[in-house]
Amino acid sequence: MSVRLMVLPAGEPGGIRVVSIPEDRKEQEAFRHVTGIISAVEEGDPDYSWEDIEDALEKHGYRVLDFVLGPSLD
Repeated sequence: MSVRLMVLPAGEPGGIRVVSIPEDRKEQEAFRHVTGIISAVEEGDPDYSWEDIEDALEKHGYRVLDFVLGPSLD
């Protein structure tokens, strides 16, 4: 069984996250769902942290994964 992954971009390289997509979600649906979850956290708490978003994602079956980001190309 292969794991489907989604990269959550960020303005700073240290803010990039990778999450696994639950088996019951299609890729396009997962993207919309994740952006909705993140928006709900941001609207619900102006002082949110990444941990708040991570908790909300995990409640919906997404798992935040560790990854190594390669060196800068500049």
